[in-house]
Amino acid sequence: MKLAFVVYYEHRNTQVMEMLTALNIDYYTRWENLKGKGHGTEPHIGIGSFGRLNSALMIAFEDEAPLSALIDAINSANDTARRTDERIRLFQVPLERVV
Repeated sequence: MKLAFVVYYEHRNTQVMEMLTALNIDYYTRWENLKGKGHGTEPHIGIGSFGRLNSALMIAFEDEAPLSALIDAINSANDTARRTDERIRLFQVPLERVV
């Protein structure tokens, strides 16, 4: 099992939700209005000239196939990003147990 955290600039929310729907991934936990800064990107802290915020999803995968499909979809979506900080990020970690 794997756990994926998907982090993205909030204006891409509709695109990310449509991506999940198209992939039949109807299970996730979503956090909104997140602040942060990535390598080589501007901060997204919700104030001043850095008024952007992020959203994040946590998705547990029992099978590799939907995770691989999501990774492919994110890579395709990132091809249209004009700036590095507009890319959708996926962080994958092992998932040992769900209770």
